[in-house]
Amino acid sequence: MPSICFYFQVHQPLRIKKYKVFDVGNDPEYFNDMGENKTNNKMIMDKVANKSYLPTNRLLLELLNRHPEFKISFSLSGIFLEQIENDFPEVLKSFQDLVKTGRAEILSETYYHSLSFLYSKDEFRKQVEMHRQKVKELFDVEPQVFRNTELIYSNEVAREAEAMGYKGIIAEGADHILDWRSPNFVYRAPGTSKIKLLLKNYKLSDDIAFRFSDRGWESHPLLAETFSSWVSKHNGSGNLINLFMDFETFGEHQWEDTGIFKFLENLPNEVLKHPDNDFVTPSEAIDRYDDFGEIDFPHYVSWADQERDLSAWLSNSIQQDSMEKIYSIENKVLETEDERLIETWRRLQTSDHFYYMCTKFFNDGDVHKYFSPYETPYDAFINYMNAFNDLKIRVNEKLAEIEGRRKKKIYKKALDDIYEKDDSHFHNPNFVIELRKKSGHVIDLRKEKKFKKTKTK
Repeated sequence: MPSICFYFQVHQPLRIKKYKVFDVGNDPEYFNDMGENKTNNKMIMDKVANKSYLPTNRLLLELLNRHPEFKISFSLSGIFLEQIENDFPEVLKSFQDLVKTGRAEILSETYYHSLSFLYSKDEFRKQVEMHRQKVKELFDVEPQVFRNTELIYSNEVAREAEAMGYKGIIAEGADHILDWRSPNFVYRAPGTSKIKLLLKNYKLSDDIAFRFSDRGWESHPLLAETFSSWVSKHNGSGNLINLFMDFETFGEHQWEDTGIFKFLENLPNEVLKHPDNDFVTPSEAIDRYDDFGEIDFPHYVSWADQERDLSAWLSNSIQQDSMEKIYSIENKVLETEDERLIETWRRLQTSDHFYYMCTKFFNDGDVHKYFSPYETPYDAFINYMNAFNDLKIRVNEKLAEIEGRRKKKIYKKALDDIYEKDDSHFHNPNFVIELRKKSGHVIDLRKEKKFKKTKTK
């Protein structure tokens, strides 16, 4: 009996506007493009909301009401939630209405959709906790299952997720890891005791997410009846069909005129025609099925590109250089205790910035180009580094300001000590004058008068 586990990633980055070298030191706003450009974040969100989020959520709510057995799950990045909370309340409400049914599970992830796990475990933990709090605030639920950014996963990620209290984690069912095994079972990671692993069935997932509108595909046009028959063929050879994909598959990547909404509308009914089929959320799959044994992910695997590794974000020198630079200033940024600077630094960690810098060719290169708002990967890099250099200047200025205040306090205390305790330096007026300058201290005539009177006695 295969249970279908539907999981959708929902994310929209804050894209950096055209930020020139002359803007460095003059413009602290990197994400506020309001023109008719591909870096106008509000315009893009409005377009995707009307093409994808709102119509898909309306349909999903209808399906959940029509089919009590139907279930779905989402991970919504914190940076996506910020945007809809601030500017698109109707989109937020549409997700809240789904969650209220009790059959739409919210998963946990990094707040800023970052690769922080690779560079700073402290920052990673902070972002996961920030995301937990935001989900609790907006949906009144506490996620039990974790997914790392872009399904980046290894044994180490599983151990960290278990330590943070999650009972499950999802990852890509990559062939080079699975070998002879099937992604249609629950597994566990080496070195863990409780957390369970759900693996994406990428072949069936990609039939919907990528091949659906391909007129050259032998199964085009894909009907819900056909797809459900493929699912049913796994009866007796697996417990679980994990269909993981971007939520924008519906209406944005696959346009309405491809028939994608009609396919989704008919799918639950066709799947449920087989008495052994049902739908589960990730948490339900973890609770229902025992693990099928240990599976080793000794190195990082993602769901991006043909390699399904980290190369979508770290395959060339400009990606590596910019990624290393943003994490190199972590201590300095946090030392400022400036909420705006810290938030900007975290927004610059979003994985999409580095994805746009990818220089791959052929199919993967076409996909990167499709998503990028920039003409070339090098334009993406130049914009990013200009913004980074501006942030670095502002961080250093803030730290200099903090250090200046700290020194003034020290000098002021020394001056107060001269007034109250030690009169030896009063005979050296230049010393006292210099101390006053450094402390920014205004002459206290009352104290000086008292001091002089004491001196003459």
